[in-house]
Amino acid sequence: MLDNLGLIIFYCFAAVAGIQVLYYLFVFSRLAFYKRQFDESAKPEVPLSVIICAKNEEAVLPKTLPQVLGQRYLNGAGPEYEVIVVNDNSEDDTKYYLRSIEPAYAHFRHIEIKQSAKFIPGKKYPLSVGIKGAKHDTLVLTDADCKPSSTYWLSYMSQGFEGDKEIVLGYGPYYKKKGFLNKVIRYETFFSAMQYLSYAMSGMPYMGVGRNLAYKKDLFFKNKGFTTHQHIASGDDDLFINKVSNAKNTAVVIDKNAFAFSEPKDSWKTWFRQKTRHMSTGKHYKFGHKLMLGIFSLTHFLFYPLFIAAIFYPPMQQITLGILGGKLLIQGIIMFCGMKKLGEQDLFWYSWFLDIFMLLYYIIFTPALLFKAKSTWK
Repeated sequence: MLDNLGLIIFYCFAAVAGIQVLYYLFVFSRLAFYKRQFDESAKPEVPLSVIICAKNEEAVLPKTLPQVLGQRYLNGAGPEYEVIVVNDNSEDDTKYYLRSIEPAYAHFRHIEIKQSAKFIPGKKYPLSVGIKGAKHDTLVLTDADCKPSSTYWLSYMSQGFEGDKEIVLGYGPYYKKKGFLNKVIRYETFFSAMQYLSYAMSGMPYMGVGRNLAYKKDLFFKNKGFTTHQHIASGDDDLFINKVSNAKNTAVVIDKNAFAFSEPKDSWKTWFRQKTRHMSTGKHYKFGHKLMLGIFSLTHFLFYPLFIAAIFYPPMQQITLGILGGKLLIQGIIMFCGMKKLGEQDLFWYSWFLDIFMLLYYIIFTPALLFKAKSTWK
């Protein structure tokens, strides 16, 4: 009886490991071995509208907005882009800062919202106002606390719009700081990006991140904006992309000059709240996306517990260790290459431990898929 149980556990472990290896080899390798090169000197081909929603960002905007306004996205006459900041009912002096800098930049303007939209929580209403007020058809979205990694950010992102592409997905990393929490935040951000960028390159886009995202204004209005999920506080980025993206209309831009950096949370409590809000949108994804993400997460969660159980079955111990070693080797190579692409290679030395730590991550945040999230975006 015990022999049969041990054999069943071993086969379950081998199956889970096999599924994980398939994901790494055929999906996540897309990011790891991504080779497209971009030209920082490329001349602007399409005018852009950069839209930023701000709520009580008086202390943050002076540190980030000048980098957005100083992009080298120029034609002979001047900037080929505009920057719109939508001030969403800020209670601090955000409006005074925005008013003070507006005369200095011909390509900058701000919109003040003084009354919230009923029954539309989060930043979907202010973002919709900004999109409606944009002069150009190509939109680039980022957050008030995000700073482009270079003055060529817009140039690189715009190069994703070739042919019939209507959506461009970028990467929004967090700054490197001291401490374990920072490593967890950055690893989770990388881990999430490895999935959504790789799936998009595999022809199965399912989400984007509003810290660094671009799409066509016409696509937004053709799909009635956020109407289908306007009652949900989060999802202005991932739920919208989940609805409108497909294999033909979505591209990715991966280059260290095209990132948009943010300050990470500095306490476990605030990070937990942020992740709970973000995770709550996953239950609204299309069924096929939930299935492929669910299979990977489940097998990822089961891998180490099944290994511990299988190693106690003596007849298969060597094979079990061989499977573990093979899986970790393949995963390690692809993870390192992916981290290098996204500038997170310093995390590689902690990746095995953080991979195990993800078990706790699943336990803590899975309930967020089942319960209602908070109704504010700040």
